[in-house]
Formats: sequence, C-alpha cells, structure tokens
Amino acid sequence: MIDVNNESGELVDEQALERLARFVLKTMRIHRLADLSIVLVDEPTITTYNETFMDHTGPTDVLSFPMDELRAPADDEPAPRGLLGDILVCPVVAARQAARNGRTTRQEIEYLTVHGILHLLGYDHAEPSEHAVMFALNDRLIADWNASR
Repeated sequence: MIDVNNESGELVDEQALERLARFVLKTMRIHRLADLSIVLVDEPTITTYNETFMDHTGPTDVLSFPMDELRAPADDEPAPRGLLGDILVCPVVAARQAARNGRTTRQEIEYLTVHGILHLLGYDHAEPSEHAVMFALNDRLIADWNASR
C-alpha cells in the first residue's frame, strides 16, 4: 500500500506521486503490497527531522526512514513484501532548488520521491561509486516514468 499525505500546505498532485511510486516499486520488483508512506511536509518540519535524525543543521529536500530494509530482488528471487518505510519531501525546498537542477517544481518533487525510494531500498551516495550508481538509476527511473506517461 502506498500512502501519500500532504501536510505541507502546498499544492501537490498526491495521486501522481502515488502513481510514480507504484511505477518505481514495480520497476524495482518490490511486491505490490509493500507498504510505503510519502509525506509532504513544510520547511520547519523537515528542518526538525533533519536536525534530530540526521544531525544536520537546517532544512533539506528529502529524508528516508527505512523499516524492513527491503531490497530489489535478483531476477530469480520473489518480490519482497513488507514495510518499505517513510519518505518526507519538502515542496518548498524542492521549489527553491528546481531551477538550479533544470527542473520544474513538479519534476523536482518527482525526482526527490524516486531518490527517497532508492534510499529505502538501500542505495546511498556517500562514496563516489555509490553516487554514480544511485544517481544513474534515479535518472533512468525518471526517464522511464516520463516515457511511460
């Protein structure tokens, strides 16, 4: 089940984010009944979470909180089912950085949503090799999503 809640006070197409998340999970071969929560939050909320859980100062664009540490299965493995986790996205921060990244606010929120899902699936970008893999996959998923619409 994918649950999208907009607590940000900003206008965001929650149904489109749910469809995007469903597309990403299907592409990554995660069971269709895996639980994912996407919460759109305001800047003070994302700042509090960023400072409390990440030990960083100030706001950020997206945070991921994995639950069952599900991973994309190998081709011969069944799709995992369980609690994928929670993603917090801040539309205000996304809007500020969208132009810098050559995207609209909607596209930036979509990109961040995919990025958050990849973190829930165990991808990271702390090391250069991890960064290359994660961002290439993020870009491919977004391109495939755009081509599918």
